[in-house]
Amino acid sequence: MTYTFSQITSYLESIAPLNFQESYDNSGLLVGNTNTEITGILVSLDTIESVIEEAKAKNCNLIVAHHPIIFRGLKSLTGKNYIERTVIKAIQEGIGIYAIHTNLDNIQDGVNAKIAEKIGLINTQILSPKPTIFHKGNNETQNVGSGMIGELSEAISATAFLANLKSKMNLPLIKHTSLKNFKDRKVKKIAICGGAGSFLLKEALKKEADFFITGDYKYHEFFDAEDKIVICDIGHYESEVFTKDLLVDFLQEKFSDIKIIACEMNTNPVEYYF
Repeated sequence: MTYTFSQITSYLESIAPLNFQESYDNSGLLVGNTNTEITGILVSLDTIESVIEEAKAKNCNLIVAHHPIIFRGLKSLTGKNYIERTVIKAIQEGIGIYAIHTNLDNIQDGVNAKIAEKIGLINTQILSPKPTIFHKGNNETQNVGSGMIGELSEAISATAFLANLKSKMNLPLIKHTSLKNFKDRKVKKIAICGGAGSFLLKEALKKEADFFITGDYKYHEFFDAEDKIVICDIGHYESEVFTKDLLVDFLQEKFSDIKIIACEMNTNPVEYYF
């Protein structure tokens, strides 16, 4: 059986509707014709030139990426930066690009649910639900919003939790605030936000989380912990890399007869020197 781009994108949008994305976002089909027949799907966190090359080598003509390569709009296509070069290369190779970004962040079983699964959280709920009632298909839902909060199955020491977090998320390091107020007590309630989530700290504090895990924390923002919570910056890429597995699972559940591959390319622009 053959499928078109539109059949794939319609299915993804039944899981994470485009109206769930933030106002600044640019999710959806960014490059390609909706009527193009699928030869294979490459799932990636980012779309850069090397990802286009991997898709071509693996005969995948649709890339499903978490981050939109076109974010603030394009006024020209001359190849003067990596964004324009990537779009040009995709068009030249006949490869479509679909982004599923904050709409996937904002659903109950999306990006943050995958992080929660990886670190073993239970009793999870959205950290900052949106007040608006959204429609998902013919159903109304209020399970839309930013971040997630949950509990460990049993309380453990702060240092044991950090060790577990580093192992489960395959982290090279963890930047965090002081543990001085957590040395003599065990932790259980954990708040998370994949990507850049510093805007959710107040919600994490309000819900009395012991730890808040996210990425892209700025220096002065760490002071806002005020020893009431442990902020952990695990890196933007590192917090979201397992989104590839999430999307592969979603797609394979519906399209078992299509080649669906997780991108092998490490697209993290940040490297660490030890």
